Amino acid sequence: MTSAAETSYTLIPHQKYRRSSRRSRKCCNSSDTDSQVLSALGYFQALPLEIFQMVLNYLSVKDISVLSMVSKSISNRLTNYISTPSGSRRLLPQDFHDLELPGKREGPYILEHYKSLGLLLKRCTLLLPTKDRLKYVHRILSEVPCFKLNGCPSPLRCLGLQCYGVFLQILTAGWDELECHRVFNFLCELSNLPRKVQTVVSSKPGSARKLELRIRLYCRGVLLNHWIHRSDSAFWLSRILKPWPIVNQARLLYIIFGPVSPLDGHVVWQKMIEGPTDESSLKGLADAVKLLFDTEAREWTADDVISLVDELSVVPREWLMENNARLLILSGNNICFTFMASKAVNRRAVELARLVVFLTLVCEKDLYCMDWAVKMMQKVCKVFNTPVERNNFLQCVENAFAHMVMDMLQDVLSGDHDEEDSSFFNLFHLVNAQANFHKEILYMTMRSDSNPA
Repeated sequence: MTSAAETSYTLIPHQKYRRSSRRSRKCCNSSDTDSQVLSALGYFQALPLEIFQMVLNYLSVKDISVLSMVSKSISNRLTNYISTPSGSRRLLPQDFHDLELPGKREGPYILEHYKSLGLLLKRCTLLLPTKDRLKYVHRILSEVPCFKLNGCPSPLRCLGLQCYGVFLQILTAGWDELECHRVFNFLCELSNLPRKVQTVVSSKPGSARKLELRIRLYCRGVLLNHWIHRSDSAFWLSRILKPWPIVNQARLLYIIFGPVSPLDGHVVWQKMIEGPTDESSLKGLADAVKLLFDTEAREWTADDVISLVDELSVVPREWLMENNARLLILSGNNICFTFMASKAVNRRAVELARLVVFLTLVCEKDLYCMDWAVKMMQKVCKVFNTPVERNNFLQCVENAFAHMVMDMLQDVLSGDHDEEDSSFFNLFHLVNAQANFHKEILYMTMRSDSNPA
Protein backbone atom coordinates (compact mmCIF):
# COMPACT_ATOMS: atom_id res chain seq x y z
CA MET A 1 0.00 0.00 0.00
CA THR A 2 2.80 2.32 1.01
CA SER A 3 4.60 1.71 -2.27
CA ALA A 4 1.37 2.12 -4.22
CA ALA A 5 0.65 5.43 -2.50
CA GLU A 6 4.15 6.61 -3.23
CA THR A 7 3.74 5.62 -6.85
CA SER A 8 0.44 7.49 -7.20
CA TYR A 9 1.95 10.55 -5.44
CA THR A 10 4.80 10.80 -7.92
CA LEU A 11 2.33 11.64 -10.75
CA ILE A 12 1.83 15.16 -9.40
CA PRO A 13 5.31 16.49 -10.18
CA HIS A 14 4.99 14.86 -13.61
CA GLN A 15 1.94 17.05 -14.40
CA LYS A 16 3.87 20.13 -13.25
CA TYR A 17 6.63 19.17 -15.59
CA ARG A 18 4.18 19.17 -18.56
CA ARG A 19 2.99 22.68 -17.67
CA SER A 20 6.62 23.75 -17.57
CA SER A 21 7.08 22.21 -21.03
CA ARG A 22 4.28 24.36 -22.50
CA ARG A 23 5.88 27.47 -21.10
CA SER A 24 9.17 26.39 -22.59
CA ARG A 25 7.61 25.83 -26.01
CA LYS A 26 5.93 29.23 -25.76
CA CYS A 27 9.29 30.80 -25.08
CA CYS A 28 10.77 28.88 -28.00
CA ASN A 29 7.98 30.06 -30.33
CA SER A 30 8.54 33.64 -29.22
CA SER A 31 12.23 33.37 -29.92
CA ASP A 32 11.49 31.79 -33.32
CA THR A 33 9.22 34.73 -34.21
CA ASP A 34 11.91 37.19 -33.17
CA SER A 35 14.43 35.33 -35.26
CA GLN A 36 12.08 35.43 -38.26
CA VAL A 37 11.67 39.19 -37.91
CA LEU A 38 15.41 39.49 -37.46
CA SER A 39 16.04 37.43 -40.57
CA ALA A 40 13.51 39.54 -42.54
CA LEU A 41 15.09 42.84 -41.49
CA GLY A 42 18.65 41.55 -41.29
CA TYR A 43 21.08 43.89 -39.56
CA PHE A 44 18.57 46.74 -39.95
CA GLN A 45 16.73 45.22 -36.99
CA ALA A 46 19.46 46.58 -34.74
CA LEU A 47 19.04 50.14 -36.05
CA PRO A 48 16.52 52.63 -34.71
CA LEU A 49 13.99 53.75 -37.28
CA GLU A 50 15.52 57.23 -37.48
CA ILE A 51 18.95 55.81 -38.28
CA PHE A 52 17.42 53.47 -40.89
CA GLN A 53 15.84 56.45 -42.63
CA MET A 54 19.13 58.34 -42.50
CA VAL A 55 20.77 55.40 -44.26
CA LEU A 56 18.15 55.61 -47.00
CA ASN A 57 19.19 59.19 -47.71
CA TYR A 58 22.51 57.87 -48.98
CA LEU A 59 20.84 55.48 -51.45
CA SER A 60 19.57 56.35 -54.91
CA VAL A 61 15.90 55.78 -55.70
CA LYS A 62 16.88 52.81 -57.86
CA ASP A 63 18.81 51.28 -54.96
CA ILE A 64 15.85 51.80 -52.63
CA SER A 65 13.56 50.05 -55.11
CA VAL A 66 15.95 47.07 -55.18
CA LEU A 67 16.03 47.07 -51.37
CA SER A 68 12.21 46.91 -51.29
CA MET A 69 12.34 43.42 -52.83
CA VAL A 70 14.43 41.95 -50.00
CA SER A 71 11.47 41.14 -47.77
CA LYS A 72 7.96 42.23 -46.87
CA SER A 73 9.21 43.76 -43.63
CA ILE A 74 11.73 45.92 -45.46
CA SER A 75 9.06 46.90 -47.98
CA ASN A 76 6.74 47.98 -45.16
CA ARG A 77 9.47 50.11 -43.65
CA LEU A 78 10.13 51.74 -47.00
CA THR A 79 6.41 52.38 -47.51
CA ASN A 80 6.33 54.17 -44.16
CA TYR A 81 9.45 56.13 -45.08
CA ILE A 82 7.90 57.35 -48.34
CA SER A 83 4.93 58.71 -46.39
CA THR A 84 7.08 60.72 -43.97
CA PRO A 85 7.78 64.43 -44.59
CA SER A 86 11.51 63.76 -45.01
CA GLY A 87 10.84 60.92 -47.45
CA SER A 88 8.41 63.07 -49.40
CA ARG A 89 10.94 65.91 -49.69
CA ARG A 90 13.62 63.48 -50.83
CA LEU A 91 11.55 61.46 -53.30
CA LEU A 92 9.25 64.16 -54.73
CA PRO A 93 11.46 66.96 -56.09
CA GLN A 94 9.34 69.68 -57.65
CA ASP A 95 11.86 71.74 -59.61
CA PHE A 96 9.95 71.37 -62.88
CA HIS A 97 10.36 74.96 -64.11
CA ASP A 98 13.09 77.04 -65.76
CA LEU A 99 15.26 73.99 -66.21
CA GLU A 100 17.52 75.84 -68.63
CA LEU A 101 18.73 78.23 -65.94
CA PRO A 102 22.15 77.68 -64.29
CA GLY A 103 22.05 75.58 -61.15
CA LYS A 104 18.81 73.83 -62.15
CA ARG A 105 18.59 70.12 -62.74
CA GLU A 106 18.36 69.09 -66.36
CA GLY A 107 15.05 67.81 -67.69
CA PRO A 108 16.25 64.27 -68.43
CA TYR A 109 17.52 63.93 -64.86
CA ILE A 110 14.20 64.67 -63.21
CA LEU A 111 12.38 62.47 -65.72
CA GLU A 112 14.71 59.59 -64.85
CA HIS A 113 14.10 60.28 -61.17
CA TYR A 114 10.34 59.84 -61.56
CA LYS A 115 10.85 56.71 -63.64
CA SER A 116 12.80 55.26 -60.72
CA LEU A 117 10.13 56.44 -58.30
CA GLY A 118 7.48 54.67 -60.38
CA LEU A 119 9.50 51.45 -60.12
CA LEU A 120 9.90 51.91 -56.36
CA LEU A 121 6.17 52.36 -55.72
CA LYS A 122 5.38 49.53 -58.14
CA ARG A 123 7.52 47.17 -56.04
CA CYS A 124 6.39 48.48 -52.67
CA THR A 125 2.69 48.05 -53.52
CA LEU A 126 3.09 44.76 -55.37
CA LEU A 127 0.89 42.77 -52.97
CA LEU A 128 -1.96 45.31 -52.86
CA PRO A 129 -5.10 45.21 -55.03
CA THR A 130 -5.14 47.70 -57.90
CA LYS A 131 -7.66 49.97 -56.18
CA ASP A 132 -5.55 50.19 -53.02
CA ARG A 133 -2.35 50.72 -55.02
CA LEU A 134 -3.90 53.68 -56.83
CA LYS A 135 -5.17 55.19 -53.58
CA TYR A 136 -1.74 54.90 -51.99
CA VAL A 137 -0.02 56.42 -55.04
CA HIS A 138 -2.51 59.28 -55.08
CA ARG A 139 -1.94 59.94 -51.39
CA ILE A 140 1.78 60.25 -52.05
CA LEU A 141 1.57 62.35 -55.21
CA SER A 142 -1.32 64.60 -54.21
CA GLU A 143 1.18 67.01 -52.67
CA VAL A 144 2.59 67.86 -56.14
CA PRO A 145 0.41 70.58 -57.73
CA CYS A 146 2.11 70.31 -61.13
CA PHE A 147 0.73 66.78 -61.50
CA LYS A 148 -2.82 68.16 -61.66
CA LEU A 149 -4.59 69.25 -64.84
CA ASN A 150 -5.05 72.82 -63.60
CA GLY A 151 -2.32 72.77 -60.98
CA CYS A 152 0.61 74.60 -62.61
CA PRO A 153 0.45 78.38 -63.24
CA SER A 154 2.88 78.14 -66.19
CA PRO A 155 2.21 74.77 -67.88
CA LEU A 156 4.20 75.47 -71.05
CA ARG A 157 7.44 75.79 -69.06
CA CYS A 158 6.73 72.88 -66.74
CA LEU A 159 7.89 69.25 -66.85
CA GLY A 160 5.43 68.19 -64.15
CA LEU A 161 2.92 66.41 -66.40
CA GLN A 162 5.73 64.68 -68.31
CA CYS A 163 7.20 63.42 -65.02
CA TYR A 164 3.75 62.21 -63.98
CA GLY A 165 3.44 60.44 -67.34
CA VAL A 166 6.74 58.54 -67.13
CA PHE A 167 5.91 57.66 -63.52
CA LEU A 168 2.57 56.12 -64.55
CA GLN A 169 4.15 54.38 -67.53
CA ILE A 170 6.60 52.52 -65.27
CA LEU A 171 4.00 51.91 -62.55
CA THR A 172 1.46 50.31 -64.92
CA ALA A 173 3.88 48.46 -67.22
CA GLY A 174 2.73 44.86 -67.52
CA TRP A 175 -0.77 45.50 -66.12
CA ASP A 176 -3.64 43.94 -68.03
CA GLU A 177 -6.28 45.98 -69.85
CA LEU A 178 -8.83 45.74 -67.04
CA GLU A 179 -6.37 47.25 -64.57
CA CYS A 180 -5.44 49.99 -67.08
CA HIS A 181 -9.12 50.78 -67.51
CA ARG A 182 -9.27 51.30 -63.75
CA VAL A 183 -6.23 53.56 -63.91
CA PHE A 184 -7.85 55.70 -66.61
CA ASN A 185 -11.12 55.93 -64.70
CA PHE A 186 -9.20 56.85 -61.56
CA LEU A 187 -7.32 59.62 -63.40
CA CYS A 188 -10.56 60.91 -64.92
CA GLU A 189 -12.12 61.07 -61.47
CA LEU A 190 -9.16 62.95 -60.02
CA SER A 191 -8.77 65.43 -62.88
CA ASN A 192 -12.46 65.75 -63.80
CA LEU A 193 -11.29 65.23 -67.38
CA PRO A 194 -14.64 64.16 -68.94
CA ARG A 195 -16.42 67.28 -67.74
CA LYS A 196 -13.62 69.53 -69.01
CA VAL A 197 -13.63 67.76 -72.38
CA GLN A 198 -17.40 68.21 -72.55
CA THR A 199 -16.90 71.94 -72.04
CA VAL A 200 -14.43 72.39 -74.89
CA VAL A 201 -16.11 70.13 -77.47
CA SER A 202 -19.50 71.77 -76.93
CA SER A 203 -18.15 75.33 -77.03
CA LYS A 204 -17.19 77.45 -80.00
CA PRO A 205 -13.62 76.53 -81.08
CA GLY A 206 -11.16 78.84 -79.37
CA SER A 207 -13.63 80.23 -76.83
CA ALA A 208 -11.99 78.22 -74.02
CA ARG A 209 -8.38 78.51 -75.20
CA LYS A 210 -6.75 78.02 -71.80
CA LEU A 211 -8.80 74.91 -71.06
CA GLU A 212 -8.03 73.53 -74.54
CA LEU A 213 -4.33 73.99 -73.80
CA ARG A 214 -4.63 72.31 -70.40
CA ILE A 215 -6.43 69.29 -71.88
CA ARG A 216 -3.86 69.02 -74.68
CA LEU A 217 -0.90 69.09 -72.29
CA TYR A 218 -2.51 66.66 -69.82
CA CYS A 219 -3.52 64.10 -72.45
CA ARG A 220 -0.16 64.21 -74.21
CA GLY A 221 2.07 64.51 -71.15
CA VAL A 222 0.32 62.05 -68.84
CA LEU A 223 -1.53 59.59 -71.08
CA LEU A 224 0.06 59.41 -74.54
CA ASN A 225 3.67 60.45 -75.03
CA HIS A 226 5.70 57.93 -73.04
CA TRP A 227 4.64 54.51 -74.30
CA ILE A 228 7.15 52.31 -76.06
CA HIS A 229 4.71 50.01 -77.84
CA ARG A 230 2.19 51.39 -80.32
CA SER A 231 -0.48 49.09 -78.93
CA ASP A 232 -0.22 50.89 -75.57
CA SER A 233 -0.47 54.30 -77.22
CA ALA A 234 -3.51 53.12 -79.21
CA PHE A 235 -5.15 51.82 -76.04
CA TRP A 236 -4.82 55.12 -74.17
CA LEU A 237 -5.84 57.24 -77.16
CA SER A 238 -8.90 55.03 -77.54
CA ARG A 239 -9.77 55.59 -73.90
CA ILE A 240 -9.73 59.34 -74.50
CA LEU A 241 -11.77 59.31 -77.74
CA LYS A 242 -14.15 56.38 -77.51
CA PRO A 243 -16.62 57.80 -74.94
CA TRP A 244 -17.57 60.59 -77.36
CA PRO A 245 -19.59 60.72 -80.61
CA ILE A 246 -17.58 61.03 -83.80
CA VAL A 247 -18.12 64.80 -84.13
CA ASN A 248 -16.60 65.35 -80.70
CA GLN A 249 -13.87 62.78 -81.39
CA ALA A 250 -12.71 64.89 -84.34
CA ARG A 251 -12.76 68.09 -82.26
CA LEU A 252 -10.85 66.40 -79.45
CA LEU A 253 -8.31 64.91 -81.85
CA TYR A 254 -7.65 68.39 -83.27
CA ILE A 255 -7.24 69.84 -79.76
CA ILE A 256 -4.68 67.20 -78.78
CA PHE A 257 -2.72 66.87 -82.04
CA GLY A 258 -3.60 69.91 -84.15
CA PRO A 259 -1.33 72.91 -84.89
CA VAL A 260 -0.59 75.38 -82.11
CA SER A 261 0.75 78.90 -81.92
CA PRO A 262 4.53 79.11 -81.32
CA LEU A 263 3.93 82.16 -79.11
CA ASP A 264 1.42 80.97 -76.50
CA GLY A 265 0.88 77.27 -77.36
CA HIS A 266 -2.86 77.69 -77.95
CA VAL A 267 -4.63 75.65 -80.64
CA VAL A 268 -4.83 77.46 -84.01
CA TRP A 269 -8.29 76.63 -85.34
CA GLN A 270 -8.10 78.63 -88.58
CA LYS A 271 -4.84 77.06 -89.78
CA MET A 272 -6.47 74.57 -92.16
CA ILE A 273 -8.99 77.07 -93.51
CA GLU A 274 -7.05 80.24 -94.25
CA GLY A 275 -4.37 78.81 -96.54
CA PRO A 276 -2.10 75.86 -97.34
CA THR A 277 -0.23 74.58 -94.33
CA ASP A 278 3.05 72.71 -93.95
CA GLU A 279 3.78 69.14 -92.94
CA SER A 280 4.74 70.03 -89.37
CA SER A 281 1.23 71.34 -88.68
CA LEU A 282 -0.33 68.07 -89.86
CA LYS A 283 2.16 65.49 -88.64
CA GLY A 284 0.61 65.04 -85.20
CA LEU A 285 -2.87 64.48 -86.66
CA ALA A 286 -1.51 62.10 -89.30
CA ASP A 287 0.40 60.05 -86.72
CA ALA A 288 -2.72 59.79 -84.54
CA VAL A 289 -4.83 58.63 -87.51
CA LYS A 290 -2.20 56.01 -88.44
CA LEU A 291 -2.13 54.81 -84.84
CA LEU A 292 -5.89 54.22 -84.83
CA PHE A 293 -5.79 52.54 -88.26
CA ASP A 294 -3.08 50.07 -87.23
CA THR A 295 -4.01 46.53 -86.28
CA GLU A 296 -2.96 47.22 -82.67
CA ALA A 297 -6.08 49.43 -82.25
CA ARG A 298 -8.57 46.59 -82.09
CA GLU A 299 -11.46 48.87 -81.13
CA TRP A 300 -11.37 50.79 -84.44
CA THR A 301 -12.52 49.48 -87.80
CA ALA A 302 -11.34 50.94 -91.10
CA ASP A 303 -14.75 52.57 -91.53
CA ASP A 304 -14.45 54.18 -88.08
CA VAL A 305 -11.10 55.75 -88.95
CA ILE A 306 -12.19 56.93 -92.42
CA SER A 307 -15.31 58.52 -90.92
CA LEU A 308 -13.11 60.23 -88.32
CA VAL A 309 -10.81 61.60 -91.04
CA ASP A 310 -13.83 62.82 -93.00
CA GLU A 311 -15.20 64.56 -89.91
CA LEU A 312 -11.80 65.99 -89.06
CA SER A 313 -11.64 67.77 -92.44
CA VAL A 314 -14.53 70.07 -91.43
CA VAL A 315 -13.15 71.07 -88.00
CA PRO A 316 -13.97 73.86 -87.31
CA ARG A 317 -15.12 74.44 -90.92
CA GLU A 318 -14.30 72.77 -94.22
CA TRP A 319 -10.54 72.62 -94.85
CA LEU A 320 -8.79 73.67 -98.00
CA MET A 321 -8.59 70.62 -100.24
CA GLU A 322 -4.81 70.94 -100.40
CA ASN A 323 -4.55 70.50 -96.63
CA ASN A 324 -6.87 67.50 -96.87
CA ALA A 325 -4.64 65.93 -99.51
CA ARG A 326 -1.50 66.60 -97.48
CA LEU A 327 -3.03 64.92 -94.41
CA LEU A 328 -3.89 61.83 -96.46
CA ILE A 329 -0.37 61.59 -97.88
CA LEU A 330 1.15 61.90 -94.41
CA SER A 331 -1.27 59.29 -93.06
CA GLY A 332 0.16 56.60 -95.36
CA ASN A 333 -0.84 54.60 -98.43
CA ASN A 334 -3.40 52.36 -96.72
CA ILE A 335 -5.43 55.20 -95.23
CA CYS A 336 -5.17 57.30 -98.39
CA PHE A 337 -6.38 54.46 -100.62
CA THR A 338 -9.17 53.45 -98.22
CA PHE A 339 -10.38 57.04 -98.03
CA MET A 340 -10.38 57.40 -101.83
CA ALA A 341 -11.93 53.97 -102.36
CA SER A 342 -14.82 54.87 -100.05
CA LYS A 343 -15.62 57.85 -102.30
CA ALA A 344 -15.40 55.65 -105.38
CA VAL A 345 -17.79 53.09 -103.87
CA ASN A 346 -20.22 55.88 -102.96
CA ARG A 347 -20.03 57.23 -106.55
CA ARG A 348 -18.59 60.60 -105.59
CA ALA A 349 -16.46 60.77 -108.73
CA VAL A 350 -16.28 64.57 -109.00
CA GLU A 351 -15.12 64.98 -105.40
CA LEU A 352 -12.62 62.13 -105.85
CA ALA A 353 -11.26 63.72 -109.04
CA ARG A 354 -10.59 67.04 -107.26
CA LEU A 355 -8.80 65.13 -104.54
CA VAL A 356 -6.56 63.46 -107.15
CA VAL A 357 -5.64 66.87 -108.56
CA PHE A 358 -4.71 68.18 -105.14
CA LEU A 359 -2.69 65.05 -104.40
CA THR A 360 -0.63 65.79 -107.51
CA LEU A 361 -0.27 69.43 -106.41
CA VAL A 362 1.04 68.38 -102.97
CA CYS A 363 3.43 65.90 -104.60
CA GLU A 364 4.78 68.72 -106.77
CA LYS A 365 5.10 71.23 -103.91
CA ASP A 366 6.53 68.84 -101.32
CA LEU A 367 8.80 67.01 -103.80
CA TYR A 368 7.14 63.60 -103.58
CA CYS A 369 7.46 61.20 -106.51
CA MET A 370 4.66 61.86 -108.97
CA ASP A 371 4.46 58.19 -109.94
CA TRP A 372 2.98 57.59 -106.45
CA ALA A 373 -0.07 59.68 -107.39
CA VAL A 374 -0.41 57.86 -110.72
CA LYS A 375 -0.23 54.44 -109.06
CA MET A 376 -2.73 55.51 -106.41
CA MET A 377 -5.19 56.66 -109.11
CA GLN A 378 -4.63 53.42 -111.03
CA LYS A 379 -5.41 51.43 -107.89
CA VAL A 380 -8.57 53.46 -107.23
CA CYS A 381 -9.74 52.89 -110.82
CA LYS A 382 -9.99 49.18 -110.07
CA VAL A 383 -12.61 49.91 -107.40
CA PHE A 384 -15.16 51.06 -110.02
CA ASN A 385 -17.48 48.28 -111.11
CA THR A 386 -17.82 49.10 -114.80
CA PRO A 387 -15.65 50.64 -117.55
CA VAL A 388 -18.25 53.40 -117.92
CA GLU A 389 -17.80 54.49 -114.28
CA ARG A 390 -14.03 54.29 -114.63
CA ASN A 391 -13.97 56.38 -117.81
CA ASN A 392 -16.32 58.92 -116.25
CA PHE A 393 -13.93 59.25 -113.29
CA LEU A 394 -10.91 59.79 -115.61
CA GLN A 395 -12.85 62.47 -117.48
CA CYS A 396 -13.65 64.13 -114.14
CA VAL A 397 -9.93 64.20 -113.32
CA GLU A 398 -9.12 66.03 -116.57
CA ASN A 399 -12.02 68.43 -116.03
CA ALA A 400 -10.82 69.14 -112.49
CA PHE A 401 -7.33 70.00 -113.78
CA ALA A 402 -8.82 72.35 -116.39
CA HIS A 403 -11.15 74.10 -113.97
CA MET A 404 -8.44 74.59 -111.35
CA VAL A 405 -6.00 76.03 -113.91
CA MET A 406 -8.64 78.48 -115.11
CA ASP A 407 -9.57 79.50 -111.56
CA MET A 408 -5.96 80.12 -110.60
CA LEU A 409 -5.25 81.96 -113.83
CA GLN A 410 -8.21 84.22 -113.15
CA ASP A 411 -6.80 84.98 -109.68
CA VAL A 412 -3.46 85.93 -111.25
CA LEU A 413 -5.04 88.15 -113.92
CA SER A 414 -7.31 89.88 -111.40
CA GLY A 415 -4.28 91.67 -109.98
CA ASP A 416 -5.23 91.03 -106.34
CA HIS A 417 -1.83 89.71 -105.27
CA ASP A 418 -0.56 89.37 -101.72
CA GLU A 419 3.00 90.16 -100.66
CA GLU A 420 4.21 86.63 -101.40
CA ASP A 421 2.33 86.51 -104.74
CA SER A 422 0.99 83.09 -103.73
CA SER A 423 -1.64 82.95 -106.52
CA PHE A 424 1.07 83.00 -109.21
CA PHE A 425 3.14 80.34 -107.43
CA ASN A 426 0.07 78.13 -106.97
CA LEU A 427 -0.60 78.34 -110.71
CA PHE A 428 3.05 77.60 -111.43
CA HIS A 429 3.01 74.49 -109.21
CA LEU A 430 -0.32 73.28 -110.59
CA VAL A 431 0.81 73.50 -114.23
CA ASN A 432 4.00 71.62 -113.37
CA ALA A 433 2.01 69.05 -111.38
CA GLN A 434 -0.31 68.47 -114.35
CA ALA A 435 2.64 68.09 -116.74
CA ASN A 436 4.52 65.67 -114.47
CA PHE A 437 1.35 63.69 -113.74
CA HIS A 438 0.64 63.12 -117.43
CA LYS A 439 4.31 62.42 -118.09
CA GLU A 440 4.21 59.56 -115.56
CA ILE A 441 1.04 58.23 -117.20
CA LEU A 442 2.78 58.25 -120.59
CA TYR A 443 5.82 56.48 -119.12
CA MET A 444 3.58 53.82 -117.61
CA THR A 445 1.70 53.36 -120.87
CA MET A 446 4.87 53.07 -122.92
CA ARG A 447 6.35 50.52 -120.51
CA SER A 448 3.23 48.38 -120.68
CA ASP A 449 3.25 48.56 -124.51
CA SER A 450 6.89 47.55 -124.71
CA ASN A 451 6.30 44.60 -122.34
CA PRO A 452 3.13 42.87 -123.64
CA ALA A 453 1.78 40.11 -121.43
